[in-house]
Amino acid sequence: MKELDQNPTQWFVFFKDQLLLKKERTEKGEIKYSVPYGTKPPLKPGTGSTIHEVFLPTDEMVHAFDIEQLVEETEDWIMVNLRGSYEYITLDDYKAAGKAYQILYWDQHSRFCPVCGTPTEQQTAIMKKCPSCAYEIYPPISTAIIVLIRRGEELLLVHARNFRGTFYGLVAGFLEPGETLEQCVEREVMEETGLKVKNITYFGNQPWPYPSGLMVGFIADYEDGEIKLQKDELSAGAFYSKENLPEIPRKLSIARKMIDWWLNQKEELKS
Repeated sequence: MKELDQNPTQWFVFFKDQLLLKKERTEKGEIKYSVPYGTKPPLKPGTGSTIHEVFLPTDEMVHAFDIEQLVEETEDWIMVNLRGSYEYITLDDYKAAGKAYQILYWDQHSRFCPVCGTPTEQQTAIMKKCPSCAYEIYPPISTAIIVLIRRGEELLLVHARNFRGTFYGLVAGFLEPGETLEQCVEREVMEETGLKVKNITYFGNQPWPYPSGLMVGFIADYEDGEIKLQKDELSAGAFYSKENLPEIPRKLSIARKMIDWWLNQKEELKS
């Protein structure tokens, strides 16, 4: 491994999906949380762990590495899961932590060439190469769609069996080979709910580092059909009006951003 840059940077330190945060008390006695910052790593990397240079969209470089065991909470440190870190640190740091985690996950799952089994060698920050067959490996991104379905004054909300909590969200699913994103929307909605949709329009997208996804959001209108849930994927689903919404996703997700957009649209129409 090449010698580390001695300039101070942020250090994104993970044990599995748990992120290390620095605790500091303000003059008012409140606890402030931040990503460790300095010229040296705040902890010793785990045996065999690589300290990665992670380049952010802002062109800033940060460091990331794994440790071997969970750090118990002290007066100076705490470890929180990546999703939960949204409540502790700034949005920019949360996004940076997401990329750092994806790089570490990729590193752990690309140590051997999938073609010939030879140990891989890291060539750049986001590329490994097999020294035997020259196969190149880059961090994979799994693309998924998420869709807000409108029916008059209502929207469709579902509870997926893999949700961590009691909230209801939007229909989502992974893109399959040979599909356009719009075809994926139509297929996933039909497979999971039995509904046909129309007027599919792009809304936005969001990196989803759990562990390596990209969520692409769409708005669509109900066209036809009765709700018939795919039981192995969804445990509940129905159309809801603004007045009887169930618990909805937290602010960190594009699903919540889309639902908030729909609520604001309804308010603007009334005003």
